Amino acid sequence: MKLYLFDDAVADGWAPFSLTRPIGELRFGALLLRERIESWVGREADGHLVMRPWLASFEEPGAPPVREPGALPPGSGRLLLSSRFVPAATTHAAGAEESDGPVILVADGRAVGCYLPPGADNVDGAWLARPGGLPGATEREIAGRSLSAPWEIVRLGSERTARDLVDRGSSIRPEHVLPDGVWRMGEEPLLVEEGVTIEPGVVLDLRHGPVGLGRNVQVRAGCRLEGPVWAGAGSRLLGGPISDLATGPASTFRGEVVDVQAVGWVNKAHEGHLGHALLGRWINFGAGTTNSDLKNNYGSVRVGPPGREVDTGLLKLGCLVGDHVKTAIGTLLDTGTVLGAGANLFGPGRPPKWVPPFAWGFGEGAGRYRREAFLATAAVVMERRGVELTAGARRWLGAAWDAASSGGDA
Repeated sequence: MKLYLFDDAVADGWAPFSLTRPIGELRFGALLLRERIESWVGREADGHLVMRPWLASFEEPGAPPVREPGALPPGSGRLLLSSRFVPAATTHAAGAEESDGPVILVADGRAVGCYLPPGADNVDGAWLARPGGLPGATEREIAGRSLSAPWEIVRLGSERTARDLVDRGSSIRPEHVLPDGVWRMGEEPLLVEEGVTIEPGVVLDLRHGPVGLGRNVQVRAGCRLEGPVWAGAGSRLLGGPISDLATGPASTFRGEVVDVQAVGWVNKAHEGHLGHALLGRWINFGAGTTNSDLKNNYGSVRVGPPGREVDTGLLKLGCLVGDHVKTAIGTLLDTGTVLGAGANLFGPGRPPKWVPPFAWGFGEGAGRYRREAFLATAAVVMERRGVELTAGARRWLGAAWDAASSGGDA
């Protein structure tokens, strides 16, 4: 059997992230959405099905490629699941894949996927955009829910991180002894993987949730980690109060950080508040960058381009930041700010709440980040962290720039 994740019409609109990545490659807790489905199914995904043509050359280490829906191999069974679907359990319930005919998978009253047995025709783009019935198909209820918007990841991320760490099992590695001067409060699990360094002067607050530190994570003196926290392999936590954080690999955080979900490779090495935020990959926050996550009138936060804002219903929401965004020193972000992928923020005052992708500055004199200049900078940034911008990745990011320039995605 083959496993594929698909982005439906709702996922297509998940700005600013849908411009540069399949939605299954967003973080939700200690796992990516894709990894969560893979764990539930019990096998690695064979591809993403995405109707945004500029993502055809999507290439990222560890991620499956984008596939054409009509070209999936009909000789094997195919399990298709919505990238927004979050299974209720971590192990797969008994298999739709055992059926001789098509099966529609339904969660909470909505179709979230299907199983196509060997020999069955592939579904088309219209079905993937709005999944529903299929000729001759039976229905099977599965436990879980679909995320309706990216800010739901922010709203639910802390609870999900805690559940993920508890599911992984309790406990500090027996051979890992906390050095003198490290304070541990509370009884929630502490997970410490191989190569972790925790300096004296660190406070581990486990009263409200677990803390997990991946391979080779560094926690510097002056950090106060309040669970639930998950720091992916090779991350560095340099100082300040950090709580309710889940970040992928090779990320750096310092300052006041609360309720943040990050795909990985994020650099926030300086002071400044970052709260109730969802972050993509390869982001650099200039020193002193700070975001607001609560309106002065305590009203619900609205998000979106001017004239088309959507009420999120959330009291707290900071920012949604796309891949390869960079902010200048002292940047101040209003509540509910959306920073489009590839934007380079500098200018007088505060940037607008809706920054288009590949923006070059803001305010008077703002322009568009030149395609080749953006790609050259991305290559330098990645090389500094020991990662190559491959020819395939260059095609993918260049195609995203082209799509944004032609109005293909906001």
